[in-house]
Amino acid sequence: MRAIVHTRYGPPEVAKVMEVPKPAPESNEVLVKVHASTVNRTDSGFRSAEYFVSRMWSGLFRPKHQTLGCEFAGVVEATGEGVAGFKVGDRVFGFNDATFGGHAEYLTIPESWAIAAMPSNTTFAQAAAISEGAHYALNNIRASKIKKGQHAMVYGATGAIGSAAVQLLKYFGAIVTAVCNTKNVALLKNLGADKIIDYQTEDFTKTEEKFHFIFDAVGKSSFKECKPLLIENGIYVSTELGKNGENIFLALTTLLFGKKRVIFPIPKTRKEDVLFLKQRVEEGSFMPVIDRGYTLDQILEAYRYVETGQKTGNVILTIGDEQ
Repeated sequence: MRAIVHTRYGPPEVAKVMEVPKPAPESNEVLVKVHASTVNRTDSGFRSAEYFVSRMWSGLFRPKHQTLGCEFAGVVEATGEGVAGFKVGDRVFGFNDATFGGHAEYLTIPESWAIAAMPSNTTFAQAAAISEGAHYALNNIRASKIKKGQHAMVYGATGAIGSAAVQLLKYFGAIVTAVCNTKNVALLKNLGADKIIDYQTEDFTKTEEKFHFIFDAVGKSSFKECKPLLIENGIYVSTELGKNGENIFLALTTLLFGKKRVIFPIPKTRKEDVLFLKQRVEEGSFMPVIDRGYTLDQILEAYRYVETGQKTGNVILTIGDEQ
């Protein structure tokens, strides 16, 4: 089968399309013929190992899992002994940031992991994009303990994480202010944001509104500049470590001193969350935003585009025939 393989850490050029053996499902695993995946910050981060700490999971000197792709959508082609929840022909989607494998024509995954039947109202491309951004958004929203009627700000509201956060915060009943660039103001209105700040024409730190929760979904702000915007006992979260890893340090110190806090929750990957997101898609309260698509042979272009930091929503990697 064809797969994108990286045998060393580095820039996009380390990723190559290669022929590799087709996997076979072991006990309690399903074999999925992949139709679509995504190229996202998680994949880029593990490929580059820009943050050295990622090597604690991916391999200290070289990648243990050489085919990335944490999201996938496709069709079950075979099942291992003991599989009860899926059958051959099922259309499935899921998220796997433990062993990856979505950037290939086939993958195997235990049925108890984060895999579920595709929402009935999605294509393979849409289903493939459901989990990664929403997974991180959901973990951070839940950690903030925001309640219905409280005010939240999402900075970087049009990436995969930010666009999911806006929709999920609205689902939970929050009043959402979204920060984005000029070209995406209309998109944020369609996603349900209550107020939109165009950072190209307005300084978001000058807003007079105060927030229970500020979520930097792109890691380009800081607690220092956002702290005045928080209410007492307000929560700040960033998807990045911050300058010199300050967000981890601040998560510890603000827990002990002061009322406005930084939290840095470690995201958990759970099957229940994939099922939760499936329900939100089917009822219409969440749908992943899709920017553009590439093929396996265009993986370098896909990585380069993702790493500009300018994508809107999700970048799709088409692997099989879309249906």
